[in-house]
Amino acid sequence: MARPATRDLTAGPIAGHFRALALPAALGMLFSTLYNVVDMYFAGLLSTDAQAGLTMGFQVFFILVSVGIGLSAAMGALVGTALGQRNARSARRTAAQGVSFAVLASALLCTLGYWSGPAIIHVLSEPGSYREAAIGYFRWLLLALPGFLIAYASNGIQQAQGDSASMQRAMMVAFFANIGLNPLLIYGIPGLVGGMGFNGIAASTVLSQTGVMLFMLRQNLRSDVLIGLRLRNFTPRPEKYRSIAAQSLPTTFAMLIMFLSGFVVQFALKGFGEHAIAGFGVGIRIEQILLLPVLGMTTALLPILSQNIGARDFDRTREALFFCWKVGWIITLVAAVFLWSFGEQILSLFTSDPEVIRVGLLYLRIDSLILPFYMMLFSINSLLQALKRPIWSVWIGLYRQGFGVAFFAWIFIGVLGFDEAGVWYGTICAVVSGWVFALWIAARLARHDIGGLRISQTA
Repeated sequence: MARPATRDLTAGPIAGHFRALALPAALGMLFSTLYNVVDMYFAGLLSTDAQAGLTMGFQVFFILVSVGIGLSAAMGALVGTALGQRNARSARRTAAQGVSFAVLASALLCTLGYWSGPAIIHVLSEPGSYREAAIGYFRWLLLALPGFLIAYASNGIQQAQGDSASMQRAMMVAFFANIGLNPLLIYGIPGLVGGMGFNGIAASTVLSQTGVMLFMLRQNLRSDVLIGLRLRNFTPRPEKYRSIAAQSLPTTFAMLIMFLSGFVVQFALKGFGEHAIAGFGVGIRIEQILLLPVLGMTTALLPILSQNIGARDFDRTREALFFCWKVGWIITLVAAVFLWSFGEQILSLFTSDPEVIRVGLLYLRIDSLILPFYMMLFSINSLLQALKRPIWSVWIGLYRQGFGVAFFAWIFIGVLGFDEAGVWYGTICAVVSGWVFALWIAARLARHDIGGLRISQTA
């Protein structure tokens, strides 16, 4: 079978590269999000407490998965830059080290997570059945952690070569597998095998995500980047690990700060009951589906920027960024209209509880107003990663998702006496002010590294 070819992103139409990369990336994330929607649907068949427990447990689990997201971005930037410099040897060694880094990180994080995860859930929840459901779900999910981290690292290697389709195919198969595995593991086979109940949802994730990992590793081994690979290339090398950590940890911390924002929201909502937490959990998954085209665009932006910065074509780098912004504004405005028009009908597919629907609809309508600002923030993060300045994503995230959400939510709820809507209004204030800060940072760094953000008149 032919090896997948590396895509040269330093030549050819920018729009064509975005179409080739963004569509598969968005489809892959669509099936990933639909995967989570399937889990939420089956949890809703069990109880509202099960939905709230799934939302809480998965949020804590994603603290650990954020390491994989950072590693994916690091592989995309480091391997992509090496390819732009036409340095195949460096690209191969970096890719192999990224995979071994993911293996060691998985072992460490599984050990730490087993003890720390339940403690975090205790802080963020009230005593009751949904807390116990969240802890059991989280501990089962730990078995899927190696699958997530190694698959993310492998995906970054593939994206650096212009391949977004591999993860799309893997997640598509995982989605359909999840549809079959969820009821089988929850309810069992009557008269033959007993079901696992709520924890069957987590067990389904373990099995399907392990399959995703194996497929992505296979794609790595067949790719152009790993031609000439030797087993010794996977042996940990301190200098390579330092380079990978320096590039991945800031993105990981930025993701952790994002999840901190989710914890702040859940902490603010817990006083309003499990219906508020469940409504937020269903609403955010619906919003994520509509944001997928934007996430596909900003995911595609990273390898395009990385290869062109490696080739020192800065006008083309700026052209790619502005193309992403232009298309992203159109997509998010259409998504906002859709959420206002059909949000209630979609929410009713996942729950019949009127309070869960009320909270979810309130979240969707208010948060839809800032979708364009989310898009620009995501693209700025891709730019900072490509410039090898990911530490600035941490500072932006600390303000927007750490201080901003907590401070403004306190103003609206604690001072002004709003109900759940105060959390969403606080989020608007944090996101818009964070966007202003991020744009200022991006402009300053771009002026130093690539001659600014303005496109040259001679380009």
